Amino acid sequence: MSQSRERLEQTLQELGILAKKSLGQNFLVSDLVIERIINKVKEFTPEALVEVGPGPGALTYFLRQMNVPLTLIELDRVIAAYWREQNIPVIEEDALRLDWSQFYSDKKLVFVSNLPYQISSSIVIDRSLEDKGVEHMVLMFQKEVAQRIRAPAQSEHYGLLSVIAQTFWKPEMVTEAGPRDFSPPPRVASRVLAFSRIESPVQNRKAFLNFVKAAFAQRRKLLKKNLAGLLSQKKLTEEQLVGWMAEMGFKETARAEELSPAQFVRLYKNFGFEP
Repeated sequence: MSQSRERLEQTLQELGILAKKSLGQNFLVSDLVIERIINKVKEFTPEALVEVGPGPGALTYFLRQMNVPLTLIELDRVIAAYWREQNIPVIEEDALRLDWSQFYSDKKLVFVSNLPYQISSSIVIDRSLEDKGVEHMVLMFQKEVAQRIRAPAQSEHYGLLSVIAQTFWKPEMVTEAGPRDFSPPPRVASRVLAFSRIESPVQNRKAFLNFVKAAFAQRRKLLKKNLAGLLSQKKLTEEQLVGWMAEMGFKETARAEELSPAQFVRLYKNFGFEP
């Protein structure tokens, strides 16, 4: 039996609980996957750590040994109480509804999580909308979501999430994780990605997000049709848009998935949402 599986069984026994499907709980029990995640976190030399959904502590066990301030965000009342008893600060709230600015200081902050899959895309977009705060992230995703995050333009997985993640972060692969690396085993394969914040030419991140959302609103539609509403809002013509697309080497029949993240930024700036 792996050491992490032994620790899990011991902790669950102490807590008197089982994994809750309603909270998307699948507990990590692979020593190898845990080691790769922790090694990547150490590479980033964190000065403060935030972990979402620590559960019985497969990652927390090692994060607390780094001797930097660690804050846990945990929705499960029993698990939250357990970590408080271990003298670790716990915020018992939904990570998507939380004001993350409370964690931000001049310390290099790293965000780590074996994420509940139902919140993974939203939490990446939320952190992308902040121009400061989290410097690095090491996050577990359903494999399909991880593929979307790193997908290149003109590929089947490329979309809104790809553009937003790649405009504000450098995402890289850390490790794969199969169903047997968890207890209970999920029905899907998983993948861990690391993110490092990059300088972005976008100032108004919310306006950029809305622009990209509009571009991908109906995937099969032409880009110029999806952006028609924004054209009229900005008192621009379809001819102007077609001209900008031609400058980037695209025909007027181009669809959103053909543009790279950098080309999205360029087109967004042409719309005059910011200087």
